[in-house]
Amino acid sequence: MKPALATQPASSKFATVLRVTGGNFMEMFDFFLFGFYATQISKAFFPAGNEFASLMLTFMTFGAGFLMRPLGAIFLGAYVDRVGRRKGLIVTLALMAVGTLLIACVPSYATIGLAAPLLVLIGRLLQGFSAGVELGGVSVYLSEMATPGHKGFYVSWQSASQQVAIIVAAALGYWLNVTFSPAEISDFYWRIPFFVGCLIVPVLFIIRRSLQETEEFMARKHRPDAREIFRSMVSNWGLVIAGMMLVSMTTVSFYLITVYTPTFGKNVLHLSTTDALVVTLCVAVSNFFWLPVMGALSDRVGRKPLLVVFTVLTVLTAYPALKWLVAAPDFGRMLEVELWLSFLYASYNGAMVVALTEVMPVNVRTAGFSLAYSLATAIFGGFTPAIATGLIEWTGDKAAPGWWMTAAATCGLIATLLLYRRGAGRTPALGALA
Repeated sequence: MKPALATQPASSKFATVLRVTGGNFMEMFDFFLFGFYATQISKAFFPAGNEFASLMLTFMTFGAGFLMRPLGAIFLGAYVDRVGRRKGLIVTLALMAVGTLLIACVPSYATIGLAAPLLVLIGRLLQGFSAGVELGGVSVYLSEMATPGHKGFYVSWQSASQQVAIIVAAALGYWLNVTFSPAEISDFYWRIPFFVGCLIVPVLFIIRRSLQETEEFMARKHRPDAREIFRSMVSNWGLVIAGMMLVSMTTVSFYLITVYTPTFGKNVLHLSTTDALVVTLCVAVSNFFWLPVMGALSDRVGRKPLLVVFTVLTVLTAYPALKWLVAAPDFGRMLEVELWLSFLYASYNGAMVVALTEVMPVNVRTAGFSLAYSLATAIFGGFTPAIATGLIEWTGDKAAPGWWMTAAATCGLIATLLLYRRGAGRTPALGALA
C-alpha cells in the first residue's frame, strides 16, 4: 500500500498542517480557559471567604489537570504509537470536549454545594488526561510529514496553534469585559467561552477524521504493543528526564506570560482587566510570529545554538525585567516586559519542540515525547500560576515569579548541554542518556 502523504504537493501539506493544528487549537483553547477565568471560577466554585485562598484553590485545581497528563502520555501515547497518529488525535479531541462541557455546565457552589468543585475537578482531570498526549501526537505528526530540512518550521506550528487559542480566549474575554458588568460575568457569562469551545468541537472532529496517516508510520513494519512501549520508556529513562528538563523552560514561561498574565495584571499590578487582556492578546500575537520564524532558523543553524542563547538570556533578564515592571506598573511597562518574555519563550520553543521529537526513539516517539512534556507540565508549568501567586504572597515581592522562570531556564540549559554534550551539531547525542 502506497503511503498517502508521499507525493503530497505543498498546498496539500499546508492544508494538512491546518487540519492537524486546528484540533490542537481547540484542545488548548478549552484547556487554557480555566486559567484565564480563574477569578470568576474561584468565586463560583471555591468561595473560601478569602481572595488568596479562593484563588489558590482554583489554581491548584488548574494544576491538578496537569497531574493527569503523564498518565495520558503513557496510556494514550502507547495507543497512538500502536494504532496510528490519526486515530489517536480523534480520541484526544473527544476526551477534551467531555471535560470542557462538564466545566461549562456545572452549577455553582451556592446551588449544589461541594458537588460543584468536585465535578469541576473531574472535568479538569479529563482535560489533563487528553492534553497529556495531544501535544506529542500533533508534534510527532508534523515532524513525520515535514519535508526534508524543514522539521523545525513544520513542528513549530503545533505551538503556534496554541497562540491562536490564546488570542481567541483573550478576545472573548475582552468582549465579555466591555459588554457585561463584572457582576454579570462572575454570575454566568464567564461560561460563554466554554460553550463556544464545545460548539466548535463537532467541526474539528470532522476535520480530524479527514486526516491521513503519516508516511513514516505507515512504512513502519513493527508496531510496538503497550508492554514494549513501557519497557522502552524505562530503558530510556535518562532521555525522558532530560526531555522533561528541556521542556521546563517552555512550560513555565508559557503559562507565566499567557494563562497567569490576566490575574497578574489585575490582582497584583492593579491594572484594569481590559489592560491585562490586551497585553495577553499582544503576547499571543508575538508568540505566533516568533515561533515559526525561530523554528525555521533552527533548521538552518541547528537546535543547540538557539536553546543555549535563549536560556542564558532568560536567566540573566527574567527577574530584572519583572522587577522593573513592578517598580512602576502601568500598561506600557507591562506590555514591554511581556513582549520581551514572549520573545525569549518563542525563540527557545521554536527549537525545543522539534529537538524533543528528534531525541526520542522512533518506535515510541509519541509516548516518549508526551511523557517528557507531561512530566514537565505536571511538575513545573501546570502549577506556575499557583506558584507565582504563592511566591508573591509569601515573599512580599511582586517580581518573585521571575525567579521561578529563571529556575526553569536553568533546567533547560542543563538539559541542552547534556543532550548535545557530544558536540554542537544538529543532531542530539541520542544514546548518551539512554
